[in-house]
Amino acid sequence: MNSSRHYLVLSGFALAAVLGAFLWLRPDPVQPIRIGLLHSLSGTMAASERPLVDAVRLAVEEINAAGGLLERPVEMVVADGRSDDATFAAEAERLIVSEHVSVLFACWTSTCRKAVKPVVEKHRHLMFYSLQYEGLEQSPNLYYTGSTPNQQIIPGTRWALDALGKRVYLLGSDYLFPHAANRIIRDLVRADGGTVLAERYRALGETDLTAVVAEIRAMKPDVVLNTINGDSNVHFFRALHAAGLGAVPVMSFSLAEDGLNAIGNEAFHPNHYAAWSYFQSIPGEANRRFVAAFQQRYGSDRVTSDPVEAAYVGVRLWAQAVRDAGTADPEQVNRAMLLQSMAAPSGIAAVDRATRHLWKPVRIGKARVDGQFDLIWSSGNALRPDPYPDYRSRFEWAQLMAELSTATP
Repeated sequence: MNSSRHYLVLSGFALAAVLGAFLWLRPDPVQPIRIGLLHSLSGTMAASERPLVDAVRLAVEEINAAGGLLERPVEMVVADGRSDDATFAAEAERLIVSEHVSVLFACWTSTCRKAVKPVVEKHRHLMFYSLQYEGLEQSPNLYYTGSTPNQQIIPGTRWALDALGKRVYLLGSDYLFPHAANRIIRDLVRADGGTVLAERYRALGETDLTAVVAEIRAMKPDVVLNTINGDSNVHFFRALHAAGLGAVPVMSFSLAEDGLNAIGNEAFHPNHYAAWSYFQSIPGEANRRFVAAFQQRYGSDRVTSDPVEAAYVGVRLWAQAVRDAGTADPEQVNRAMLLQSMAAPSGIAAVDRATRHLWKPVRIGKARVDGQFDLIWSSGNALRPDPYPDYRSRFEWAQLMAELSTATP
C-alpha cells in the first residue's frame, strides 16, 4: 500500500472514530409527550366537535410556548371519529396501542363516549370528556369536565318551569343523552305539577323538522325543552322562524354560541334560552384572556362556548397533573388529577375526588341577535357535581340506563 493510500485509510478510521464518539456522547433527541384527540371531523357532529380540537390545540400551543411539560414538547395526534360510535372505539384502540398517546381528549355524544369508555378502561388508560351530559356514569379512568345533571339539566328545567310555564314539549336527537335527559326532565315536570304535551325525537343530522314545528304550533306549549345535538339545531330554529313561531320559548341544553352563529341573524329566535356553566359573554379577567387568545389564534369571528372552555380546561388540568406526577404515565397522572383545581374562564374549576367530575357553576342565558347570550340567572358559587341525582338510588338509575341503552340507537 503506498503512503498516500495508507494515509487516507488511517484518516478515514480516525474520522469514523471521532464521529462515532460524537454520536455516542450526543444526548438523544427529546421525545414529545403524545396526546390523542378523538373527535368527529366529518359527519353530522363535525361542526360541533371541530371547535373542541381547536380548544385543545390552543392549550397545547400555550403549554409548548412556555417550555412544554417536563422539558418535553406536547404533540397532538388527531383522529376522526366520523360521527360514528364504532369508529370512535376503533380509533381509541389505535391511538392507545399504536400511537402510544398518554391521554385521550375525546367524544361529544354519550353514545360515542360509552363506546370508547371500555377501551380506555381495558388499557387502564386516561380520557377527558368535555361535554355536559346525562350523568349516571363514573369511571376510574375518565375525567368529566362538562356539567352533570345538577349543574345543567335540573336547574335549567326548574328555571324554565318557573319563568316560562309548565306545559312542556320535549324535543331531542334520537340517541342516549336526550332520552336520559328527558327522563330526568319528566320527573321534574311531574314533581312541579306540570304537563309534558309530547316527547319527540329525530335522528342525528335530520334536516326536515316541519312536522315537529307543525305539532308545536298545534299544541301551543309554554316552552320547548330542546336536547337536539349537531347541525339539526340549525334546521329546527330556521323551521320555527319560517313558521312564524319565534314567540315560542325554547330552552336548549346542547346549543351554544357556535350554534347560534350557524342559525344566522335572519332566523334569530328572540325567545331562545340556554343553560350552561360558561358563556363567552361572562365577565372576568380569566375569560377575557381566554376569548382574546382563542380569537387571536383562530380569527375574530370565532366564538368560544361551554364545550370549548371545558375542553381547554381539561388540557390545563391534565398538564398540571403531569407536572405534579413528574411523568406522563396515565396511571400516575390519574392519581395526581384528583388534587387539581384552577382558575378557569368559567370560574374556579376543581376536581371532585369522589366522582372525577368538576365543581362548576350554573348559568342561564338569553340569546342575542349577535350570536351571544345575556346572562339572566346564575348559581353564583360552583356546585358539587352529582352524576346520580339523589331522588333515585344508584341501582334504580343503573336499571334505567340499561333500559335506555337497549332501546336507543
